[in-house]
Amino acid sequence: MRLFRPTGHLRPRLPALLGLALCLGGGLPQAGAATPTRTESPALKVAYTSRRVMNAVTVSDDGRVFVSFPYWGGGDTPGPTVAELAPDGTARPYPDTKWNDWATSHDNDHAFVRVNAIRIGPDGKLWVVDSGEANVGGAPNPPTGAKAKLVVIDIATGQVTRTISLADASTPHTYIDDLRFHGSTLFLTDAGDPGLVVVDMNTGRQRRVLEHARSTTDERPMYAEGQLLISNGRPARVHADQLEVSPDGTKLYFQPSSGPMWVVPTAALEDAGLSPAALEKQVRLFHDTPTTGGTAIDGDGNLYVSDTNLLRILRITPGGQVSTLVADRRLVWADAMWIAHDGALWIPAVQLNRTATFERDGRSHLNLPVAIYRMDLHLRPVR
Repeated sequence: MRLFRPTGHLRPRLPALLGLALCLGGGLPQAGAATPTRTESPALKVAYTSRRVMNAVTVSDDGRVFVSFPYWGGGDTPGPTVAELAPDGTARPYPDTKWNDWATSHDNDHAFVRVNAIRIGPDGKLWVVDSGEANVGGAPNPPTGAKAKLVVIDIATGQVTRTISLADASTPHTYIDDLRFHGSTLFLTDAGDPGLVVVDMNTGRQRRVLEHARSTTDERPMYAEGQLLISNGRPARVHADQLEVSPDGTKLYFQPSSGPMWVVPTAALEDAGLSPAALEKQVRLFHDTPTTGGTAIDGDGNLYVSDTNLLRILRITPGGQVSTLVADRRLVWADAMWIAHDGALWIPAVQLNRTATFERDGRSHLNLPVAIYRMDLHLRPVR
């Protein structure tokens, strides 16, 4: 199925208004952000375009490209939930058609329900975060509905080698969002019911930590292209969302989608004997990040953070120094980024804020096609 093309261009939409953001401390208003950029950077190259919204890209060390399509994506072309892309843009359902046909089979254990993230892990396998029948900020998840799970695929054989149910770590409002690795530990964010999930891959034990803590809870408005993000007639709330593990494995950076970004020792998260209060004392504010669609981290510990309001990618050093890597009007809701083996930064611009879910009139205002971009930065990748 030809869903993607290796060239394309996005027509920008000018912001309708500028909002006021809330300061981190005390809920005091601060001046609204400047107008989103109207320029295009020659450093930002189109890798693929699509008539369907994708929200994540991951590239294997031998150059194979995988993407995922969220259930809220819209677009005018049906297709798979997870796909591998050929160089010419051909999308192949991955690992096969059956895993991408839950609407027909309703086989919760052997089909993708609502995929939110994909990632090549340190083991070289493709890890898929399937949120199940869950919504962010909506009605409680159906009690008998499909639960969140992780699906692990050996890309050498195309076979699913493991599935990990996340039912034990889920609540009625859970929306498992993304994952990162630290040895035999998995860290996941819950964007629906604020918290982090810690999974011991050796024992299978799952724990919820930092539940409803300030660091995991979206406490301030979200902005994109100068507009307040609205969902179901109210300001949108996306709780614990982005996360990254430092290259030395000692720290976990994480944040709600609206920011700010926090940091905590991984050893504290992995200490099951630590009380909730003691764990919270080890969390520190790292940086007052803006509304963010996606992040990445390189082998030197620099974080790459998308600014959905000003349409740019920020680079934040381990010491907290921030600079603008690129500002480009095509970066409309830059989502889950990826640093490939060759050092290129891949950036899907998914236009989430223009989908019907987040538009005031309940209608899609996507400017199709959407695109995945790449920047040849010669970064050091880290898994």
